[in-house]
Amino acid sequence: MRVAVITESFLPTISGVTTSVCRVLDHLARHGHDAIVIAPAGAPSDYAGFPVHTVPAVAYRQFPVGLPSPFVSRLLHDFRPDVLHAASPFLLGAQGIAAANRLDIPSVAIYQTDVAGYAGRNNLGRATGLAWRLVKWVHEGADLTLVPSTASMADLRRIGLRRLEPWARGVDLVGFHPNQRSDPAARRLRARLSPGGEVVVGYVGRIAPEKQVERFRALRGLDGIRLALVGDGPSSDLVRRELAGMPVTWLGRLAGADLSAAYASFDLFLHAGTEETFGQTIQEAHAAGLPVVAPRAGGPIDLVAHGEDGYLFAPNDERDLRRFVTRLAEDGALRRRMGEAGRRSVLGRSWEGVCGALLEYYERAIDERAAVWASTLVPPSMRR
Repeated sequence: MRVAVITESFLPTISGVTTSVCRVLDHLARHGHDAIVIAPAGAPSDYAGFPVHTVPAVAYRQFPVGLPSPFVSRLLHDFRPDVLHAASPFLLGAQGIAAANRLDIPSVAIYQTDVAGYAGRNNLGRATGLAWRLVKWVHEGADLTLVPSTASMADLRRIGLRRLEPWARGVDLVGFHPNQRSDPAARRLRARLSPGGEVVVGYVGRIAPEKQVERFRALRGLDGIRLALVGDGPSSDLVRRELAGMPVTWLGRLAGADLSAAYASFDLFLHAGTEETFGQTIQEAHAAGLPVVAPRAGGPIDLVAHGEDGYLFAPNDERDLRRFVTRLAEDGALRRRMGEAGRRSVLGRSWEGVCGALLEYYERAIDERAAVWASTLVPPSMRR
């Protein structure tokens, strides 16, 4: 199969979109498929043996935002893919979908952005409706839109989108594993994070407005805990101010074995943002055997079984957040039991299986486009 991947985010930018795209490309390479990548400027020239083509971009909150370019249509025309994969389509992805339609190439769009949450947080008011109309316009052009959570599915159905199917994300069940706790690197990091045997409350992700890491301030004064934050981003200064005086270790951006060691050094995982369409780091925490505390909003609703492998706090109640973290911090047996349940909950979500399901969606989009085309060749008198 020949797949053109057009993405709003790619390396070196670290995001959920980037992670998903890289895992899809890895899968395509392992299984002998051919692909190209179209991404904003600044990306590497190749990935997994596939060429990466870049388009001009502008910076927005430390993210390169790809701009529409006639180069996109030429690339699709020359490569002639069987299907276009549009990762979190916005300006660049919308152009890719439109170009694919002109070339009669089926497209599969991956929805990953909480427009309503973003608009509400930024007090966009009437612009919220405009943002949803833009989402509808972009995704109506695709043959199929894949949606990561029940909350996102409800949002998209509410605005009238119909060609929707669920598609979650995979998780590295080997790299993120409870056995990593015995790794020497994880032991050294643990000793650094918890010099006095404190409970380590960890976070992994961008330090950005939508992640709301500043809400960790609700844990101020809680005895016997230390915070460990993995990541960086435009809200770092704000979060440092809000958490000033609290026992926080800033670990910066980590990947690979270093990220595995970080998860292995945590006792529990806290996610405070209410705008997640999925919550990839929650899956990683579960894979590592950690209980998770997250808001009862968006993607976490599907990922955290309240009272079984973690807790879901009331989205706008920081006292509720503090209550559940306190409960876990004070009860090691409860942490272990919930961590084991979290690990079991993700055992069926390997990237191999998830990407295999994605290729089935590709085939469906290809077959349905071909059926529509074939129907135009049948004379009206012969149609049933």
